[in-house]
Amino acid sequence: MSIFARATTLTKRPSPLFLSTSDASVGSTMIGIKVDRSDPALLHDQVAGDIRRAIAEGEASPGETLPPSRDLAAVLGVNTNTVLRALRLLRDEGLLEFRRGRGITVAGEAPERSVVLTKARELVQVARREGFRRDELVRLIESIP
Repeated sequence: MSIFARATTLTKRPSPLFLSTSDASVGSTMIGIKVDRSDPALLHDQVAGDIRRAIAEGEASPGETLPPSRDLAAVLGVNTNTVLRALRLLRDEGLLEFRRGRGITVAGEAPERSVVLTKARELVQVARREGFRRDELVRLIESIP
């Protein structure tokens, strides 16, 4: 199920306090978020990370509007406050913009995985200097919990 939407519709409009996953439908051509409850990462960090990645990879462009947090939460099967916390983190990073009456929009572009890619390249260079082969480095990384 994708989280960004060009159109967000609710098949029924129940009381906001009783919105269920079956009532929300978010359609888009962009990304799919999966919240992994077995992952030790906090749920709001997982949601924020996936949105951040989508922006960095160009799946969400500046000016694009996100669906309401209540609908996102229903689709993801999490509490609305979890989604709001993730969205506030991204707002504080300058990636999202909150506008009263206009919703939440993508404010700017995230670095294209530049931090992770730079660190990965540095790791490969250090590993080569220290005599590690690529397959040894991959096994080492995979062994990290």
